[in-house]
Amino acid sequence: MDTGRPIPYLDEVALDFPELVIVAGHIGYPWTEEMIAVATKHENVYVDSSAYAANRYPPEFVHYMKGRGKRKVMFGTNYPMITPAKALEGLDAIGLDEQTKSLFLGENAARVFKLI
Repeated sequence: MDTGRPIPYLDEVALDFPELVIVAGHIGYPWTEEMIAVATKHENVYVDSSAYAANRYPPEFVHYMKGRGKRKVMFGTNYPMITPAKALEGLDAIGLDEQTKSLFLGENAARVFKLI
C-alpha cells in the first residue's frame, strides 16, 4: 500500500513526466492531505472521488474542492462496488456552488481528457 502514497511516489512520477496527466483515485486516502499537496504542486495531477459517497468525503477534500482545487477534482464512483447514485448521496449537503458542482461532475474530466 505504501507505493500508492502521494509523497514521494506520485510526486516523483509527476516531476519526471510533467506531460503525463495523472488522476489519483480514492481521494488519495489515507493520505488525503498529501494528495492535495501533490495536486496543488503539479499542473498535471488531479484527484478523483472514487470509492466514496459524497456524504463520506473527508473535510479537507471538501475544503479543497470549494477553493483552490475546484478545477483539480473529478467525480468518480468505483462502479460496480459503488453505483453513481450511491456515490452522489449527500452531494447537495456539502454545499458546493453551481460552478464548482458542474466542474466536479463533468467539466473538469471533459477538459482534462480533451473531450470538449
